[in-house]
Amino acid sequence: MNTPLLNCDIGESFGTWNMSCDADIMPFIDCANIACGFHASDPSTMRKTVTLALAHDVCIGAHPAYPDLVGFGRRSMSCSPQEVEDLMLYQIGALEGICRALGGRVQYVKPHGALYNDMMRDARQLRAVFKAVSAYEGELRLMLMSQRDNSTALALSAEFGVPVWFEAFADRAYDPAGHLVSRSLPGAVHHNPQTVIDQALTLARGEDLIASDGRALHLQVDTICVHGDNDSSIAAVQRIRLALGELKKA
Repeated sequence: MNTPLLNCDIGESFGTWNMSCDADIMPFIDCANIACGFHASDPSTMRKTVTLALAHDVCIGAHPAYPDLVGFGRRSMSCSPQEVEDLMLYQIGALEGICRALGGRVQYVKPHGALYNDMMRDARQLRAVFKAVSAYEGELRLMLMSQRDNSTALALSAEFGVPVWFEAFADRAYDPAGHLVSRSLPGAVHHNPQTVIDQALTLARGEDLIASDGRALHLQVDTICVHGDNDSSIAAVQRIRLALGELKKA
């Protein structure tokens, strides 16, 4: 069995506001989705986070978002496909510049928040995201949400020559289509660390989740996300890493 990679949205502090426990999380993850300044972070935070990732040999990914610092990138914006492509390239380039100065490279891209959710519902935006990733120098992977039906994403992956990692979430509830339940609804975010751990292991074993309507939901999973701003996920991440290690041995 191929054990999924463990990834985390990270580097989301801003100025004097410390929003996460990056130093505590980094030793236990495989991939760091580093904020690029539009929804969180700043140049100094980006540099500190890249330095931390390199010290722990963690794969570095750009985590671009809508330009929405006030809303933490969780509010949809009316952006044209060209604007989506442009904001993606701008943020990937910012992180890549810092990575190169420190001897690293951006290896993949995972859009954040509302942009991430919007692109999974709007084929034009998803195409713009693939176009931006394919245009960037070097072969970058795209990390994107696994759904009940991944055919559109797979077709775009083949068209643009962009390899994909399908992602699922340990700390979020799903609707029947495989989209994340809105954070505005009860039960959208799992707050019990044991629930987070159990869902991570269910995903890692390739078993079905139970969607919000009670139906079984099967997701293709290359990587599992835990959120750095969710205290329950932080409490669970070390135990998830140990459990994934045991699955790998089995």
